[in-house]
Amino acid sequence: MMNKLFNLLLALLVVQVNAQYLQNDEKLAPDFNPIFGKPQSPSTVKSISIDSMFVFACDTLSLPVYDDFSTNKFQVFQGNYNAPGITSQTYFRLLDALSNQPIVNGITYTNQVTFRRTYDVLSETYTDVNFPSIALIQNNLSVYPPIATPVSVYPPYFIYDTVGIPDVSDTLWIANPAFFQDSATVFFQTVLDTSKIWTDRMALRNDRYGVNPRSLGVVTFDGLDEDGYPYQFGSAVTNYGDRLTSKPINLTNYSATDSLYFSFLYQPEGLGDIPEAGDSLVLEFYASGQDQWFHVWGISGSGVHPFRAAHLPLTETAFFTDGFRFRFRNYGGLSGSLDHFHVDYVHLRALSSFDDTLFKDFALCYPVSSLLENYTSVPWDHYKNTSSNVMENGVEIKVYNGSNAAENYQNGQIEIRQGGSPQGSFNLPGFLLAEGNINYDPSTYYTSYHDLSTGYQYSKLLPGNHQTFEVKTTVSAQFPNLISNDSTTFIQGFYNYYSYDDGSAEAAFGPTGVQSMLAVHFNAYESDSLLGVYLHFVPSVVDVSNKLFYLTVWEDNNGVPGNILYQDEAFTPRQPTYNQGLNNFNSYYFNDGIKVPVSNSFFIGWKQVDAVRYNLGLDRNIDRSNEIFYSVDFGGSWQNPPFSGSPMLRPIFSTALDAVLNLTENTEEKKYRVFPNPSNIQAVIESPYPDEEGYLIFGLTGQKNFEIQGNILHVEGLAPGYYLIKSKIHQHSPIKFLRVE
Repeated sequence: MMNKLFNLLLALLVVQVNAQYLQNDEKLAPDFNPIFGKPQSPSTVKSISIDSMFVFACDTLSLPVYDDFSTNKFQVFQGNYNAPGITSQTYFRLLDALSNQPIVNGITYTNQVTFRRTYDVLSETYTDVNFPSIALIQNNLSVYPPIATPVSVYPPYFIYDTVGIPDVSDTLWIANPAFFQDSATVFFQTVLDTSKIWTDRMALRNDRYGVNPRSLGVVTFDGLDEDGYPYQFGSAVTNYGDRLTSKPINLTNYSATDSLYFSFLYQPEGLGDIPEAGDSLVLEFYASGQDQWFHVWGISGSGVHPFRAAHLPLTETAFFTDGFRFRFRNYGGLSGSLDHFHVDYVHLRALSSFDDTLFKDFALCYPVSSLLENYTSVPWDHYKNTSSNVMENGVEIKVYNGSNAAENYQNGQIEIRQGGSPQGSFNLPGFLLAEGNINYDPSTYYTSYHDLSTGYQYSKLLPGNHQTFEVKTTVSAQFPNLISNDSTTFIQGFYNYYSYDDGSAEAAFGPTGVQSMLAVHFNAYESDSLLGVYLHFVPSVVDVSNKLFYLTVWEDNNGVPGNILYQDEAFTPRQPTYNQGLNNFNSYYFNDGIKVPVSNSFFIGWKQVDAVRYNLGLDRNIDRSNEIFYSVDFGGSWQNPPFSGSPMLRPIFSTALDAVLNLTENTEEKKYRVFPNPSNIQAVIESPYPDEEGYLIFGLTGQKNFEIQGNILHVEGLAPGYYLIKSKIHQHSPIKFLRVE
């Protein structure tokens, strides 16, 4: 009892000491965030089955511990049976309670009381004698470490013996007895990499979610797990979601007199979702001697504000051990990418002070996503064929001077390589990077735009059906700083699609309303044939993977969707699909592999069946909202959305990649046609075969209604609805649908 009181008192002391360092809008986390939490084991478990699973132990870090999230410092735990120093242990399901030795394999038991029955034929009576119970220990091999439970079991059979009849004894076995021997082997591996800090991967390191971050990279907390899937899809429950835990840190050589401080930057919402007032981000310190986590800081949810600094001293003796750890956790919705908090510049060091809150660094704030005008990717065939210069004339570069003094600017550079070989470069004048100023002022952001349309162009002479170029952007100032966030690299890819987005969905969107439509405008480099579209649906709040939509392609009618060039047939709708992993696209090809010719300007999207939002990914770092259109009145009018961003929708063109992707068109399907469709008088059936003898007409139940000669179907006498049309003599011809009105 005294130990529990001491722990509670210590936790309260930590909270009271650190409360004075909270900024105006900061407060301790809400009451529903407990002070105490069971610690995560210093070993990290990575397996879905205890048999052949790996249990990892990691190295211990020394001060200083620092991460600005410009590089990946998340430890990867990959099991390797041949790793040096690996050990193993075999656990058995059944042990003898007295000797603690495993039961012989093949022996089974039951928890049902069994007995020996003796029957006397002379007196016609019987007696039952129960078998003695057997004391065992049962290990639960579905969890690690296995949980041991004492059990009393019996032989899995009954014996029936008859007195008066020689050698008559029968054994009745119980089918499928519940207790049998089993085993599981667990492997133990130590991972040593002092360049890595974090032992879990639930929180997301990214370059996109922060609003005006001070450098490249933040770590984001939300309701998605490490695979990008909601913790509790479709649930309104709020609870702890992501966790970011450090490796053990050796603080045995330090004390409160060494001025240890823990600092970081934080921001709610960013470009993501606003966390409600009941949501929170919390920080906890681990006292290894007490095997206990202590709550030391927390912030409630709110709208976005600039990144702010938290600065906390370590003063409690319980933390100065060789197993100190810290962790961040968020409390919020668990049904998707919701209630965002972002953290940056995590720094634990000695010989600091209460006013040492400056993160002195000069850095890029965001990565460059494309050197192409309007698009982040275009089909390689289209790029090679265009005679226009399509390089961007206004590449945006944002930098931040984190120094407390003015700093001289320096020139920057963009370098392009292909296959490891230099291809070209652009100079980024320092005067322009500093927005025309002589110096970078202290603690100031600078945004500049650079015209790349008059210099290097991606070479159009390279062979192949696709190409990729490595693009590196570098900036710097004269004072020494962390060079890891002075440069950023991306891959400019040329494949078989056009894309507006940078590959990261900070939000999700879509129209609501039955039969509502979403259309995205593209202005291709040339007229060509579409094969389909890549779509990224975000799993958020409600699972819509059972909802229906019809892929649709429209002509351009003076800047809005016009005539429909293609739409899925009524009985071949699509459904949103979620991929495991973050920001993955699914391909939706047109039915039967047909190709849809389009001019340079066209629209592609869908008509949805249900009224709910389908949650297409929205990249909020690039704004192409003027190319997004939606209609809730059956296409009578079209509107642009009231928000900024780019849709994660990429039209797929027929290119030289078709053969590699095994994309072939069903030419027979393309040539069969029924028109007009729908019809109320007559329909014409167009076939690629001159020897057609007529067609069979079926109802939706599959029952044949009638057949016709020739290719004219009179529908005046048919009940309104859907009908199926099949060739009489060409057995492999497709079934066509006709709607009668």
